Parts: sequence; C-alpha cells; structure tokens
Amino acid sequence: MALPLALAGQDIIGQARTGTGKTYAFGVAMLQRVGKPRKNRKKPRGLIVVPTRELAIQVTEDLVTAAGKLGSRILTVYGGRAYEPQIEALKQGVDVIVGTPGRLLDLVKQKHLDLSQIAVLVLDEADRMLDLGFLPDIERIIKLVPAERQTMLFSATLPGEIVALSRRYLNRPTHVRAESNDAEAEATPQTTQFVWRTHRMDKIEILARLLQCEGRGLTMVFCETKRACDRVVEDLKDRGFAAAAVHGDLGQGQREQALRAFRNGKIDVLVATDVAARGIDVEDVTHVVNYDCPQDEKSYVHRIGRTGRAGRTGVAVTFVEWEDLTRWKVINNALSLDFAEPAETYSTSPHIYSALGIPEGTKGVLPRANRSRAGLAAEEVEDLGETGRVRSRGRKDRDEEREERRERPARTRERRRTRGGRSSGEVSGTGAETAAGTPVAETPVTGTPVAEAPALPAEEPRSRRTRSRAVQEPPAPAEAEELRSPAVELPEVEADMASHDGPAPRRGRARAGRTPETGPDRPAAGEEAGDLRWDDESAAAPPQLRPQPEKIIPPNPFTVIFQSPDLATDDDEVAPSAASERVQNRRRPAPRGQQRGRRGN
Repeated sequence: MALPLALAGQDIIGQARTGTGKTYAFGVAMLQRVGKPRKNRKKPRGLIVVPTRELAIQVTEDLVTAAGKLGSRILTVYGGRAYEPQIEALKQGVDVIVGTPGRLLDLVKQKHLDLSQIAVLVLDEADRMLDLGFLPDIERIIKLVPAERQTMLFSATLPGEIVALSRRYLNRPTHVRAESNDAEAEATPQTTQFVWRTHRMDKIEILARLLQCEGRGLTMVFCETKRACDRVVEDLKDRGFAAAAVHGDLGQGQREQALRAFRNGKIDVLVATDVAARGIDVEDVTHVVNYDCPQDEKSYVHRIGRTGRAGRTGVAVTFVEWEDLTRWKVINNALSLDFAEPAETYSTSPHIYSALGIPEGTKGVLPRANRSRAGLAAEEVEDLGETGRVRSRGRKDRDEEREERRERPARTRERRRTRGGRSSGEVSGTGAETAAGTPVAETPVTGTPVAEAPALPAEEPRSRRTRSRAVQEPPAPAEAEELRSPAVELPEVEADMASHDGPAPRRGRARAGRTPETGPDRPAAGEEAGDLRWDDESAAAPPQLRPQPEKIIPPNPFTVIFQSPDLATDDDEVAPSAASERVQNRRRPAPRGQQRGRRGN
C-alpha cells in the first residue's frame, strides 16, 4: 500500500511491526525518483536517517541490491569510521546518503556535505531515534533540507512526540498501517514465546542447555548492560560455544566483525544490548533469548522480532527474575499476553526439556564433538580508521591469554641480605674465618670461650686524641695484641658479672690511654700511653655496681612481664591514705573552745 503512494510523491507515515519489509517500501520509491546518476550532479538528492550504525549498514546493503541496474551511488556515513573516505566519496558525487544524525551534522558543519538539493527525506525507526535522544538533531537536519520535498516517516510504534513531529514537518501525510488488529488476532503466531521466572545465578546454566536443543540455528541473546554482555560471552566460551558480543563500548571494526561472523555462520550465538534489536536482519535466526527482562513492551517486541521474519517461525524465551516481576506484569498487560505469572524454572526443571526439545541428560557444557564453528577469530577485523577511544576490555580469547601466560618466564626475585653494608656471603665468610683462624679468648669471670675480633689493618691506624689535641702514634703490634677485647658479648656474661661480688671488670673494646681512674686518653702515673694493665697501688678500685634485679624468662616469648626492683627499706614509713587520715581526724578530741561552743548550742 505504501509503494504506490511513495511513487506518487506523497508524504507517508508508515507503521508496521519489524520484519515486514519497510526498507524496500521507501527504498524503491526513492531510487525511482532520484533516477540514474549524472556526471554533473554531485550533491545528493536522497537522504535516509537511521538511529544506529548497524541499521545504516543494513539499509545500504538493501539499497545497493535494489539499485543494481540503475547504478545509483549510495554512501553510508556514521560515526566510528575515518572521515577521509567519506569526504572523498562526497567530492566525487553521490545520489543517496544513509547515515546517523551525529555524523551527518559533523559533515555539514565541516562544509563537506550540502543538503540543499535533497528531494526525498526518510526517517527510519523514528521511535528509536526518539528513545536515543536524537529528536533535536532530527529537527536540525530537517531545517537544512529544502521545504519542497517528500518526507516519509517509518516506525513500529507512534508515541506522542513522533506524532507531533509528523504534524509539524510533514505535508498532509497518509498514515499507512501494514496490519490490523483483527488480522493479528486471526493469524497464527509465527514466534513461540516462553516466559520463565528464573534465578540470577542459574540463568547461564539454563541458557547453556537451551543452546543444545534440537533444530537450533543462529541465536541472539539480549542483555541489559554492556558488562552483562561481556560476562555472558566469556561464560559461553568457557562452556564451548562460539559466541561474540555487540554493544556500544566496542569499536566499530569489532562490531562489524561480530556481525559478519554471525551472518557467515562462524559464530552461532550473538550477545547484544538493545543496540542490535532494531532493524538487524539476519537469516536463519531461530531462537531469541531475553537474558534480562526488557525495559518496556516496545523493547520486547523489537527483541523477539529478530526471529520469525519473512514468514519463518522462531522461538523466544524470556528470563524474569523475582525483582523484575512487576515490570514484566506491565509488559504482559500492555501486549495482552498470557504470562502474568511466569512458571518458576531452574536448570533441572523437566518442562524446559519438553518445551524446547532438549535431549535428556544434556549438561551445561557443549560436547567437543559438537564444536564445529570456526569462532570469532576466524573473521578478520577490518581497518576502518576508527575515531574515538574504545573503552571495552580486550576481546582476546581466554585460551590465547592462557597460552601467553604460559609462555611468559616466571618472575625471579633475588633477595640479598646485608649487614653493615656487606652481603650475607661476606658476613658468613667473615664468621667462618673468625671461627677457623681467630684465636678464642675466655671471659675473665666465667671462662666462656668468646671469639676475638680481628685486629685493625696496620696500614690504616686510627688517630687518637689527648686533651692537648696531640695525635699519638699507634701502639706496637705486641701492645695491640694485648689491647684486643671480646667483640661479642653474651647475655650470660652480663648475668654472671651482675652477681659477681668483687669489682666488675671493664667490658667493651678498650682504647689506648684509658684507665679506671684517669679517664679517657689520660695515661696513669708510671705507665705508658696505651697500656691497659692496672697498677693496684696507683689506680683506685672501680666503684661497685648496684645489684641488678633477677632476670625473668617468660615461658612464652609473646608474654611481657614487668618486675620493678624493691627500693623500700625497713625504716621507711607507709604514707597514709586519704581515708585513713579522715578516720584519724574523727577520733581525735576537739579543742576545748570548740567543745564548749557545741554544748552551748
């Protein structure tokens, strides 16, 4: 009905469900009016505005097929591709342009595209452009084309904004509806619908078993978010299915690669958001799965419209979670369906096997004998000179990532322990030399053998000061041998020295010219500098050390025990407390003056 009106040049509002052939309804009429290309005509005369890139590619393919003998020059412009090829094609001349609103306005702003000679304007999937927020851009594009034109608007639904737009910019349009309500009621439904109430963690298992049903061809799975698409694709790949994702975060080359692989049969499961629910026409799509509940009835209609097209039959399965029951009831009432109360379904429920024809004993993993698809990697990615930044994660297969991880050398980290700026090998070597070649001395108190520290090298003697700031000569080798003191002090030595009754000997590394009486760098009377031998007559005995409290060794190293020394003596008096002072004051007799005053009162 729309084709004769379009050929006559009338404005049309076309309304029909998806899959009824709206593209040829306006495409054939547009090509007929534009006519054959001319060398002196470079500006376009036909303009088709579509909401998504995938729909623009599909409309272009249909128009190229229809214009096979006319030879019309058709150009597709959309975002995500390089500007240069599109600008070069515009300079050579085109007859019909198919594009998205954003890239069309960009080319007009850069003065590469002139819309002053447009004779036919088509707005395809107008309701979808309204949902995506393209209505202001559509109005700007309409103002750029001539007022004397033919305008055709096609949409599956007609919201109030689309009706207002048609009244404002269309000239006495004719409303053409492809189907009536009576015809829909009488006709046999081409798509068998199933609605099940499922649990979120069990949906992937149900989907994996659903994909092994008998007679299944290509399958489209719709998710609500982009992350959900990536997660479902990864889970399906791990289970042996050839799957790929299509959503807005992927680059244009990756999106087209996935669609080409899906159309060519290299993958049989396409997981997508609603970006692919409009206008994507792929033959032999037998099953559609709504992995997430649709937002409204329009999304549900367009999703399940990917199957059962052009007289074919299909199966549509919808998963509804418990929190989405209210939303589904609204969709069910708006479309007058019979699934107000979806059946509670799990991956082990018997009715999914009987309803979908799944063989008994099917598990959630595809057998290796049935993995015959080439996969997404078999389809090459076309270099489109993409613009912008791809925000999605890498799309490498997990198998390839695992192989890369296996090929990577293991990380080796060498730790070097140092002590005093020397490595552990040098320190251990020094200890071995000390144990082997250094003489062992005995402590003067307990006789415990202690390794003596090696002597300082002779070529680098240390200068020693006296009070007169004079530098003395280093001691002789014989005297230096006597000056050596133990380099290692053990805690047992300290305990024995604390309990020793006599005067405690001096510990630590002795220095030349130091005596107990004279102090540092001060030679004693009758002795040379650097001699540490004490003279009992001239040197007074060192002061006795205060007895140290007994050491407490706890049984558990993590237990902390504090013991303070008892510093009290027998002559010390105990300080009275405040309470005892008050008691004593009460017991004391009051002065005589105060007693007489109390009696008189």
